[in-house]
Amino acid sequence: MATLEIRPREKCRWDHLALGEIMIRLDPGDGRIKTTRSFTAWEGGGEYNVARGLRRCFGLSTAVVTAIPDNDVGRLLEDLILQGGVDTSLIKWVPFDGIGRSTRLGLNFTERGFGIRGALGVSDRANSAASQMKPGDIDWKVIFSDAGVRWFHCGGIFAALSETTPDVVIEAMKAAHEAGTIVSYDLNYRPSLWNAIGGPEKAQETNREIARYVDVMIGNEEDFTAAFGFAVEGVDENVTGLDPNSFKKMIKRVVSEFPNFKAVATTLREVHSATVNDWGAVLWYDGEFYEADNREKLEIFDRVGGGDSFASGLTYGFLAGKGPAEAVNYGAAHGALAMTTPGDTSMASLKEVEKLVRGGSARVER
Repeated sequence: MATLEIRPREKCRWDHLALGEIMIRLDPGDGRIKTTRSFTAWEGGGEYNVARGLRRCFGLSTAVVTAIPDNDVGRLLEDLILQGGVDTSLIKWVPFDGIGRSTRLGLNFTERGFGIRGALGVSDRANSAASQMKPGDIDWKVIFSDAGVRWFHCGGIFAALSETTPDVVIEAMKAAHEAGTIVSYDLNYRPSLWNAIGGPEKAQETNREIARYVDVMIGNEEDFTAAFGFAVEGVDENVTGLDPNSFKKMIKRVVSEFPNFKAVATTLREVHSATVNDWGAVLWYDGEFYEADNREKLEIFDRVGGGDSFASGLTYGFLAGKGPAEAVNYGAAHGALAMTTPGDTSMASLKEVEKLVRGGSARVER
């Protein structure tokens, strides 16, 4: 079995680089999208959230590659990204035509849900600048070989945006591998994104091709079946909960078909209500399974971004030279903490994550 060989920090400009679309999230707070009269603006995106968590919580040097229209809404997004500490020097700025006919910034209206009412997301992102990215737009050699990156991350959300974005993902991954950069990918299957461009069959075809270039594959309990089309004997596709045995069978099937995977991680969640979930994670690494400490009856304030924060905690564990058992627990702890605050991105600190990893309680600190 092959283990992760991570480039030395002193030889790289960035610890982590993410490729993906970043949207402005409009959050009605305690209200509903359809009845509110005011929204709070956040930035968010499945791939970007990982880079931001690594910067703000774990103190690593991170950057993002994306495309943004050059107008005041785009500059609002830039300001939000800068507040998160993520390097914006690799952003592709696209001329704005005045009304968004040719390109625009994606918007994501998201309400948190409560109790029996689940969270709800309404995306308004078609024809966004990021979705129009194509091979040749970015000089990946300059980024990976000349400047240097230790870890590159992308995901199934960006790959689903258009006919050209999967080719951008593969182009970037090939360049990353040539430079010795670790490549991770979060399946992040979203039916709403794939429905208009071929549905599950297209998602499986695309993700299977991308998977050939991935070192660390990440997903939740639904992603591996939906994005790869696996049907594993003895695994109930409708199973829920924190029992990891079914998912271990699934992961064994995954790594048998993709021997290039050096690590596979999955989050486990059982939804009792929008505000109470059970939460855990499993990591396969170097032929062994490692389980994070399960957190039963975890109280959720805003579940969006929990999986992304798991990915950033897991990535930090490996970049910091920790073992796989610690890495999966850092991921699960960071994901749990991220879901206790509003917005897509983490507000946790490394101190809080490490306290939770050590089994700390929620007693007041004064």
